[in-house]
Amino acid sequence: MEKNKFFQLIISLMFLLLLLGLFKLQIIQGAKYRVLSDRNTIRLLPRAGARGKILDCNGEVIVDNRLFYDLVILPRQLKEPEKMLGEIARILGIETKVLISLFNKHRFSTFPLTFAENISIKEAIALEELKNSIPAIIIQPCPKRDYPYGNLACHLLGYIGEIDRWRLTKLAEYGYMTKDLVGFGGVEEKYDYYLRQEEGGSSVVVDNVGRYVRLLGFRPPKNGKDLRLTIDLRIQKIVEQFLETHKGSVIIMDPHSGAIKAMASSPGFNAEVFTNRQQLLIRELFNDQQAPLLNRAISAAYPAGSLFKLIVATAALETGKINLNTSYNCQGSIYIGRQKFGCWDTHHEENLLDAIAHSCNVFFYRVGILTQPQTIHDYALKFGLAKVTGIDLPYEISGFIPSPIWKKIYKFKKWYDGDTANLSIGQAEVMVTPLQMASLLAVFANGGYLVSPYITESVDGKDIASYRRKRIKTGINTDSLELINRGMRRAISDPQGTGFVLSDSGVEIAGKTGTAQAPPGEAHGWFFGFFPYKKPSYVICVFLERSGAGYYSSLLARSIIVEMIKESIF
Repeated sequence: MEKNKFFQLIISLMFLLLLLGLFKLQIIQGAKYRVLSDRNTIRLLPRAGARGKILDCNGEVIVDNRLFYDLVILPRQLKEPEKMLGEIARILGIETKVLISLFNKHRFSTFPLTFAENISIKEAIALEELKNSIPAIIIQPCPKRDYPYGNLACHLLGYIGEIDRWRLTKLAEYGYMTKDLVGFGGVEEKYDYYLRQEEGGSSVVVDNVGRYVRLLGFRPPKNGKDLRLTIDLRIQKIVEQFLETHKGSVIIMDPHSGAIKAMASSPGFNAEVFTNRQQLLIRELFNDQQAPLLNRAISAAYPAGSLFKLIVATAALETGKINLNTSYNCQGSIYIGRQKFGCWDTHHEENLLDAIAHSCNVFFYRVGILTQPQTIHDYALKFGLAKVTGIDLPYEISGFIPSPIWKKIYKFKKWYDGDTANLSIGQAEVMVTPLQMASLLAVFANGGYLVSPYITESVDGKDIASYRRKRIKTGINTDSLELINRGMRRAISDPQGTGFVLSDSGVEIAGKTGTAQAPPGEAHGWFFGFFPYKKPSYVICVFLERSGAGYYSSLLARSIIVEMIKESIF
């Protein structure tokens, strides 16, 4: 009898525990499990929008989107998988075992899985025809980046890739998620927030084994906003045509507004290898010693060479150290202290105009020492050197201009006249970017204003460049600027001028060549100039890495300008 009571007690306790468990599941945790249940019965089938287009200043499309298709399969709904996957493999032209292997890894998944990416429209249509016999198939439209001009303007455009951990950490609060495709480099990165699309898709109900039951709702995807750049595609094509076989960069800019009309860096790269996720080719790009991913126009700094002489001349004129009548005798070299400093030629008696035209080192050694290094340094800063220009592109660097204070504090050394001599011809620690030099020359072309270079004009037709079109008055006397401009004009028109090769370009040009020593190895070559001389429309800056002399940069500049005239661009 006591045994029966004991068993009854045990059974009662078990029922009590069961009731408590049901109470907990249905009452206390009912809401939680209801959400989980909904998640098990509702599936989201995403549909991508198109990234915003990128256009040139005339509305020509530089970067577009092309519609590709992905093959998506619902594994739980796939009947007779070997037979069905064999049919799919035949259409796609791949081995059946590849699809079977992928299927076996995910055969119990209730989520849609991508089995093939970037399939052709022909393949997509053929697969759609199989849907009656294989309802587990979904053909997913997927817009992807298209580059109608290949590598053109690759550095200023950038490329698309899967978001990395660093960016995800910084951008998560703006709606970015794992696996998102984002811009890397160029305007793709700088304006990613505008260019990126909003994903849409369908909400569907599935049964307990993952089979489609009904459509709950559909949200259409939203395309990204279009960017209109300042780039003139006609000029960009010409620039890249002539730069292609060189290592270096070319910039053409409006000296009055700062709008970049062309910016090229060579060697370049094919952005489609990132779009198509060609990992082997991507690794080769990153490991290439020629650094094809480097935008040499803004992300690499070099000695300024003789282009820097214009700053020395300006500082000397503005501080009253020299005037047009000041002249020095060049015998091919000069001793400063016990050290001999050479010139590239023997120029004899030279005034400022002669020295700019002939790029006489001896003249500028003397003028630099007379003007003093700190003054030269301060004028270099006035022209925008040693700081970023602020162009709306990522990864711009600031370069560097040395000074006696810097050498004393950071090198614990005294500044000597020999240091000033090197500074005066843009050597030693002087480091500048090609964009900085284009911006510097614009001051001479526009009458004394430092402009802010910019690359993007509008987003979906709305002007976003107005705050970038700022002109800061340098305070440099227009007489000083005009005198130096005359010297640069003579550098082109004088048969002995270092830029005489440009004299028959078909337009009056004022400019300056530069040869920047960078041992070990050949020197770098520079040329910058503005044209037409009397009413400047363009500034051009050509930099050729290890070309040996500025002459070759002048030749390249001539080819570009002649072609622009031939194409009636100005």
